[in-house]
Amino acid sequence: MSAYDGMHDDERNEKRRDGRNGRDERDEERIFAALPPARGAAFARSWWGRAWLKALEDTALDGEQLKKGRRHARAGAVGAVSVRPGRITAVVKDRDGAAYRSDVLLQELSEAEWDRLLDLAVESAGHIAALLDHEMPPHLVEDAAAAGLELLPGIGDLEPECGCEAWDHCPHTAALCYEVARLLDEDPFVLLLMRGRGERALLAALQERSAAGERAAGEGSVGKGSVAEGVSAEEAFAARDILPPLPVPPTLPPAPGEPPSLDTETAPEPGLDPAALAFLAADAAARAHRMLAEALAPGHAPAETPLTADQDAVRLAAGAPPPWIAERLAAGSGRRRAELDLATRAWRFGGAAALSVLEEEWKPGREATVRAGAVLAEAWEEAERPVLRPAGAGRWTVVGADAQLRVGADGRWWPYRKERGAWVPAGPADPDPAAALAGLSEGEDVDEAGVRAGDEAGVVGAGTVTGAGP
Repeated sequence: MSAYDGMHDDERNEKRRDGRNGRDERDEERIFAALPPARGAAFARSWWGRAWLKALEDTALDGEQLKKGRRHARAGAVGAVSVRPGRITAVVKDRDGAAYRSDVLLQELSEAEWDRLLDLAVESAGHIAALLDHEMPPHLVEDAAAAGLELLPGIGDLEPECGCEAWDHCPHTAALCYEVARLLDEDPFVLLLMRGRGERALLAALQERSAAGERAAGEGSVGKGSVAEGVSAEEAFAARDILPPLPVPPTLPPAPGEPPSLDTETAPEPGLDPAALAFLAADAAARAHRMLAEALAPGHAPAETPLTADQDAVRLAAGAPPPWIAERLAAGSGRRRAELDLATRAWRFGGAAALSVLEEEWKPGREATVRAGAVLAEAWEEAERPVLRPAGAGRWTVVGADAQLRVGADGRWWPYRKERGAWVPAGPADPDPAAALAGLSEGEDVDEAGVRAGDEAGVVGAGTVTGAGP
């Protein structure tokens, strides 16, 4: 048991009271619930989280203890973590069920050091913005190091104390450090609290210093009786140095990258199909390559609208995957295989918009119906107009021909042909219904087949749109 463990709460508080303005540095403590096991995941994704783990791995003398600690952390053996100025604490269980209180100590910054750090932070709006976004700005860390302040721990800075009475980092303190790396990924204020300042106190101090700096700047630049408004052009131009320069645009690789091989000696988890996962990885690589090519092209189009799961299943099937993949896509999207084949045919003509025209019966309002009628009336010369029969909302069938026109919500016209008693997509959309219908059928003159003299029951000439609106 350490000397710290033997103290009563009052004694510990008194020991940590340093007399600086009568302020108790232990006025903040954060408790983080035990995290779930981290099997297969990296313990640190952020650069500051990796720096924390490097300090641990550079400090520990026995690499085997670190390996055991990683296994403990991955297995979820670390309980709730307490973070206070200068100390982190948790109960860590061994595989045999024995539990040990483990502490790791980190030197707090002095009051003078905190003053210097706050001055550095308020000098750049980018530093404050990054902290508010729960990121550790690298320039702040670099500026602090140049001023003799080390925010991130280095070799020997993480001092272990454990109930197992090990004199170096043991599996329990190592597991605690690996777990804290996961906390740091999400919130760098955890590190700043260990260094002595909690999030609320730190942000309040930054706000106070920023306001004081603005007042001082205003008093120095505003003449007597005048009112400062806006920001001077000189100051705005100088602020360009706050933000780092934009990175150089990446070069487009000649082809999509090869996904990593999933052929390992380890059996997959139940329900996981490595071949299907490899197919999805290859598709993701191909899409990323295409999107990068579009982004690097001059005047590139805006980003694609996100697809629903059903739409994405059709997109994948349109890429002609192996039959067993197509069967799974059909089942997963609630379609029969024939329905999926029809959907992929539509997709190849026009993506999600074409799929919507195929599977959804859009009901145009009165204004859209009138507009569609006017477009149909103007699309042909009077003597060449086919006769159209309303076939549902936004759909017109050509009388005497296995041809149909459908209008989408965007006002474009889609040609359809009847095959084996079913209407199927027959071409891409066109703003002009006559153009959409013109190339619909080879060897069959749709206009001639559709022209009729006089009206028949339920049949109207093109341009007279009835029965299609709500």
